Amino acid sequence: MNSSGLNPALVINKRRIRRAFDRAALTYDDAAVLQREVCTRMLEHLDPVKMIPKTILDVGAGTGFGVGLLMQRYKKAHITAVDLAPEMLKLAAKHGSWLRRPSVLCADADRLPIADHSVDMIVSSLMLQWSGDLERTFREFKRVLKPGGVLMFATFGPDSLMELRNSWAQVDGDGHVNQFLDMHDVGDALQRCQFADPVMDREILTLTYEKVTDLMRDLKAIGANTPSSGRRRGLMTAATLSAVEQAYEQFRQNGVLPASYEIVYGQAWLAEEK
Repeated sequence: MNSSGLNPALVINKRRIRRAFDRAALTYDDAAVLQREVCTRMLEHLDPVKMIPKTILDVGAGTGFGVGLLMQRYKKAHITAVDLAPEMLKLAAKHGSWLRRPSVLCADADRLPIADHSVDMIVSSLMLQWSGDLERTFREFKRVLKPGGVLMFATFGPDSLMELRNSWAQVDGDGHVNQFLDMHDVGDALQRCQFADPVMDREILTLTYEKVTDLMRDLKAIGANTPSSGRRRGLMTAATLSAVEQAYEQFRQNGVLPASYEIVYGQAWLAEEK
């Protein structure tokens, strides 16, 4: 990784990403155990925040789990679910009740069709790892936030899926697991974009599986098996799969296989105008 906020290992093909998450819309919620837990923990970081926002963007809202939590937390706020995948947004739009529904906006996080300085709060749970240029994304967030507005996010750190990455590395030299920016690089990108009072935190969450194929199935079900463009594509042979399964066995503990995720949390403010 590098300190510029660029992720050179992630060559973004957003059209491919949109297709993957559109296909995963109907299977996402059944497999998104980690995603729900991370979103819940991320929003708990807002507990000390005294500001009562009137307008909130949930960028990378997916099927809207976070939108539902935000609607409960901020009962008078206008909440907009933003996502690149329209099929995800169809499900996000169903949150709330007929008296109060979220707005939905199909858009790229790097090019939000939203007026300058018009939003009190932006939250984004496990979307930023799909940004190939984090500073560009943060600059766009800064543009739409009001002075005094707050940004809260969670993203994956470089130790995520280290067991799967290690196992693939023993089988071939191709990159099968996306790489992620270090917490310090993310924090540096916030500072270069002139966000105020950035606070960064990290933790490791671990899921367990009986078989590697169960992990792979979950990654596919949530649309997260989409590789960076430029990586080899094609059907996995039985021999290759068997080799990955054998390599992964070195991590088995207490009869199960761990899948570790490094979760990076960040919070920052857009400074008030003087």
